[in-house]
Amino acid sequence: MTETVRSYRELKVWQKGIELVKLVYGLTQGFPKSEIYGLASQMQRAAVSVPSNIAEGQGRQHTGEFRQFLYIALGSAAELDTQLIVAVELGYATAEIAQPIFDLILVQEQGPV
Repeated sequence: MTETVRSYRELKVWQKGIELVKLVYGLTQGFPKSEIYGLASQMQRAAVSVPSNIAEGQGRQHTGEFRQFLYIALGSAAELDTQLIVAVELGYATAEIAQPIFDLILVQEQGPV
């Protein structure tokens, strides 16, 4: 028997997306002030886009539309991955500190858990 998801909040991938947002906001707080409206802002927007698109897609209640919004969320995860690499390369974060975010991005890219 298949259970019906009543809310996007029940989706593990959405829950992981929220974890991703919190980690990104925590990381970007330590960025230089000059990056508040630059890389930090871009990373925050990309991170927020992941669970937001999952929620919007699930709210449409049509499989095709939901799938399309999941692809958009995957694109945002790839964008964030690139931005995180840039942040590490620029010395705004260490690879060790960034690793939990990289791990969550990988979960998003693999699809619903």
